[in-house]
Amino acid sequence: MASVELHDIHKAYGALTVIHDISLSIEDGEFIALVGPSGCGKSTLLRMIAGLEEITDGDVSIGGQVVNAMTPRERNIAMVFQSYALYPHMTVAENMGFNLKLSGETKQSIEQRVNEAARMLDLTKLLDRKPAQLSGGQRQRVAMGRAIVRNPAVFLFDEPLSNLDAKLRVQMRSEIKALHQKVQTTSIYVTHDQIEAMTLADRIVVLNQGKIEQQGTPIELYRKPANLFVAGFIGSPAMNFLDGTVEGVDGAPAVRLKDSTPIRIADERKVKAGQSVKIGLRPEHLSLASGGSPLTGQTLLVEPTGAQTHVLFDLAGEQVTAVVDGEAPVRYGQPLNVSVSPEQVYVFDASSGLAL
Repeated sequence: MASVELHDIHKAYGALTVIHDISLSIEDGEFIALVGPSGCGKSTLLRMIAGLEEITDGDVSIGGQVVNAMTPRERNIAMVFQSYALYPHMTVAENMGFNLKLSGETKQSIEQRVNEAARMLDLTKLLDRKPAQLSGGQRQRVAMGRAIVRNPAVFLFDEPLSNLDAKLRVQMRSEIKALHQKVQTTSIYVTHDQIEAMTLADRIVVLNQGKIEQQGTPIELYRKPANLFVAGFIGSPAMNFLDGTVEGVDGAPAVRLKDSTPIRIADERKVKAGQSVKIGLRPEHLSLASGGSPLTGQTLLVEPTGAQTHVLFDLAGEQVTAVVDGEAPVRYGQPLNVSVSPEQVYVFDASSGLAL
């Protein structure tokens, strides 16, 4: 195991800069998720750590040693890709042990390490099968086993679950987390799926246009997003945003929406009267209310999911999503009354997008 340090990493393709001087410290044994939309630079950053992409400027250190000039093999890392990249003519055991064979390991050592990894990943009964005889989830486990047998200092995952169906993704998330808890190897995981990042990582790094927007534990990013981008990216369903103006209502701070609807905000928000802001409302923080709720809109869409129902409704000319109890009597076309605690109303400066 080893720590990973990125010092002012810069990547450019000619005049196009895709990574802007990123610095990041990853502790020994930590599980880090790099998240962001397509094209934000997360896979490029991972490939530079792996040695598969040349660094334009800056240093990558693994275990306290600068590795810029080292080959991927010399860096003692193991990478799990989106594609399984298994040899179709080899058995599971042969695929898992192939890199060890190339490295000159003894047959006994290879067999011991393959069997150990197979036990971890529940592949023992499949060692004699070939990839064509495996499901997608089993093939991804074999790809992970191939990485495990090398006993690397760092695991790198590049969107490894993207090719799996929804049920298998949930299963594999659990298996990856259980694996990390067993081996405690430093892991860097790239994904565009914020649910994967939230459930797997000790710490999440949110990237946008080659820059770090915010980093922290999953709950820190959920509760205290630094700006509009992070607030809209972390959380599912996504946070609702509404334009408004700060003013006092009955001596308490509030934001008045475009249709003059007032929404109370917490006293500690650093706002000024007359300031243009965007407020953020998480769907799960909107509760059904009776009678005189200040937030009333027309129901546009009802999506039952079982225990919960997602409701799309009109509020101040904007479409807003609420997550309510699955048995709530909500109907299309009917008025919807909801309430939200002032402490759960996020406020962002309209011009800078920063949290207030």
